[in-house]
Amino acid sequence: MDSGYFLGVAREAMWVLALASAPILIPALLAGLLLGMVQAATSINEATLSFVPKLAVVGLSLVIFGGLIMGLLSDFTLAIFDRIPDLVR
Repeated sequence: MDSGYFLGVAREAMWVLALASAPILIPALLAGLLLGMVQAATSINEATLSFVPKLAVVGLSLVIFGGLIMGLLSDFTLAIFDRIPDLVR
């Protein structure tokens, strides 16, 4: 096995990680940005005012995209297990 094989596996793992985390992080980022602008406009500096809606957005995102993320991770795991015989040769 050469280093290119392992770099390819690592590159694929990073891509799967980005695809798995994006449906959760992007809505949380947008909710935090929107709530931050509302807090700045109204001069309300309450920490729970931004935490609770972001928590709700993350929970809703997990409900909506959780199955897709689990499918992506399980497909990647099966692909990694299928590559094990190539490592032994």
